[in-house]
Amino acid sequence: MAAPNNNDAASASASTSEGAPAAPEDTSIEALARRVQEHMTLANNPSARRHKFWETQPVGQFRDAADVSLPDGAIEPPTPLSEVRADPYPLPAAFEWFTCDLDDDALLADLYALLAHNYVEDDENMFRFNYSPAFLRWALRPPSFFRAWHIGVRATESKKLVAFISGVPARIRARDDVVRMAEINFLCVHKKLRSKRLAPVLIREVTRRVHQENIWQAAYTAGVVLPTPITTCRYWHRSLNPKKLIDVGFSRLGPRMTMSRTVRLYKLPDAPLTPGFRQMELRDVAPVTRLLRAYLARYVVAPDFDELDVEHWLLPQEDVVDSYLVESPETHEITDFCSFYTLPSSVLNNPNYSTLKAAYSYYNVAVKTPLQQLMNDALIVAKQKNYDVFNALDVMENEAFLKELKFGPGDGQLHYYLYNYRIRNGIKPSELGLVLL
Repeated sequence: MAAPNNNDAASASASTSEGAPAAPEDTSIEALARRVQEHMTLANNPSARRHKFWETQPVGQFRDAADVSLPDGAIEPPTPLSEVRADPYPLPAAFEWFTCDLDDDALLADLYALLAHNYVEDDENMFRFNYSPAFLRWALRPPSFFRAWHIGVRATESKKLVAFISGVPARIRARDDVVRMAEINFLCVHKKLRSKRLAPVLIREVTRRVHQENIWQAAYTAGVVLPTPITTCRYWHRSLNPKKLIDVGFSRLGPRMTMSRTVRLYKLPDAPLTPGFRQMELRDVAPVTRLLRAYLARYVVAPDFDELDVEHWLLPQEDVVDSYLVESPETHEITDFCSFYTLPSSVLNNPNYSTLKAAYSYYNVAVKTPLQQLMNDALIVAKQKNYDVFNALDVMENEAFLKELKFGPGDGQLHYYLYNYRIRNGIKPSELGLVLL
């Protein structure tokens, strides 16, 4: 989960993380969500940077970094389920809880509209994430998802959806332990209601519902340093449509570079070059799962995917997730695999463009085909599908192709965290096998 940069939710967080210590039910998952919220505050007000709250939480602490006696694993035991609050938290007057059924097209359209107009913007207010309805269904309904974790708030009279928060279950392997975790995402409050302090109540309610499923650990990301990242990564960007990226302000024309020279610099072949390179199909789920599990086993932290997970997360869906593989023309063995997901952004206040179409590198496995060649083919098919930019983190083996394929480093860093789970001494980005949406 990439922590959003949502100003109003941030101010709500400031009010929840100051003052008295947390109540007894404010345990792991709620603290995770509050940490995400504090990230929002700190990202917009660096002078407010502090770690007083996090020093009370079951997370790796800076002061313990050199203590080799601390074991890997859970920092605190789970709370007895009998102590989990049974009733929903009270909302301010005029609002009511609403569990969102994402099978309902009208409800999904309401959720899309809420996020499209009120969710994450960049610091300069030039771009805003524009998750498609199909993407939201994909992201929020993995195998064994809990519908109760898709939590909305409606205005009691109009029934309009005015706030939302979600959780999804995941299995994450940390060294040799496979741990049930929760990922919390899409915390959003309508811009006109941010003085109502709905965000803290949303956080408490998703915490309560997650705890009811006996889940006490989480994996998440944030753009600022909190106690204590297991690793720090950077996004890299590869121009596919450089003229558009420059026109909308996403990138700049390089020194002593003309537009025509820049377009030539980023030009790609018209078709993939690797024999046997094709789109993944349903019949490929089993071999792709074997390939991916064998590959991810080399990393310290990685998802524990089975065939149901691979079918959900990696089987292609138009404008949601794309997956390609290499099938040997001689043996028909599946030897290599690459994938990317689609997360466009709305372009704000630009007379010529309304949307920036971005691909994000997902999971890639190069065995027989050189990784650089495999990813060049991924860039080619992304260009064929009219993506404007291809983004990748420097996780797993990605560093091996970034510079060679003309990716440029982004400005910010992305810090990965495990909540209530210690990884001693942290890990390098190249030891991380996990990509969070």
